[in-house]
Amino acid sequence: MDKQTITIYDVAREANVSMATVSRVVNGNPNVKPATRQKVLKVIEKLDYRPNAVARGLASKKTTTVGVVIPDITNIYFSTLARGIDDVATMYKYNIILANSDENSQKEVSTLDNLFAKQVDGLIYMGHNISDAVRAEFSRAKTPIVLAGSVDPDEQVASVNIDYKAAVKEAVALLLQKGAKKIAFVSSAMNQPINGEYRLSGYTEALAEAKIPYDGNLVFETDYNFRAGEALWDKLQAVGADAAYVADDELSVGVLDGALDHGAKVPKDFQIITSNNTFLTEITRPQLSSISQPLYDIGAVAMRLLTKMMNKETVSEKTVLLPFTITERSSTKK
Repeated sequence: MDKQTITIYDVAREANVSMATVSRVVNGNPNVKPATRQKVLKVIEKLDYRPNAVARGLASKKTTTVGVVIPDITNIYFSTLARGIDDVATMYKYNIILANSDENSQKEVSTLDNLFAKQVDGLIYMGHNISDAVRAEFSRAKTPIVLAGSVDPDEQVASVNIDYKAAVKEAVALLLQKGAKKIAFVSSAMNQPINGEYRLSGYTEALAEAKIPYDGNLVFETDYNFRAGEALWDKLQAVGADAAYVADDELSVGVLDGALDHGAKVPKDFQIITSNNTFLTEITRPQLSSISQPLYDIGAVAMRLLTKMMNKETVSEKTVLLPFTITERSSTKK
């Protein structure tokens, strides 16, 4: 028999039971005699029957599928979040469709369109910027949506993250405490609320409390990658920066290598504190001090929140803030 044509009917006939019994076995319903369950499972294995998720979805109006939009699949920050999402999705028997949006607003909209067309039951969105076009897609879809490691300043969309403002304020205060005088703020696009609103206000508050005037020349926008960090060193030197808070680990490694390549000693001449505490912080020499956020947990909690929303359970808190700490390593002074 052609594997493609094996149906629940074939399994029922071969096992000499009703289709309802096969359905109960497939869906893990306990109301089946153990001997019958074993018989049906043997036939399923013999015929290599695979339940048709699409057909099941049509019957139940659910596809048990969750869409996950990830801005950059190669960035360890996002892939660690995705691990947490995937583990909880598996636990609750949801399948995941992972889509890479390249932080490109047009691609984000077409990616969302594709996922909603596949009738996903819910969506986890990790893009750092919710453009008006993306927000319009969200409201049109009527599908539960949770942001993971991303913020909605309007708090219309549920989200799980850390308090980015407080974290950056603490990181910058630590650099000041360790003698830094001119601290650069290095992130990607400032039109992303996570950078331009939350992180930047943490930076400016830390400076204000230390009675240090804000200097726009010390604020840098760049791409989140190693090469961009290396290329930044000349500009950091030109403005006389003696330390930097950097919003991404790979970018931090680039800044560190740029400094070392030009003969600067880290942390003696230049101090660095980064943001995500991924394993990159430990494989550099010197190792990088970092804000430490529970990335895996952010993904896991976001997925759990989404399961509650998909099942119409009561959600008491739509904005979930998980705790952060600062991990001091060798890129800041002792």
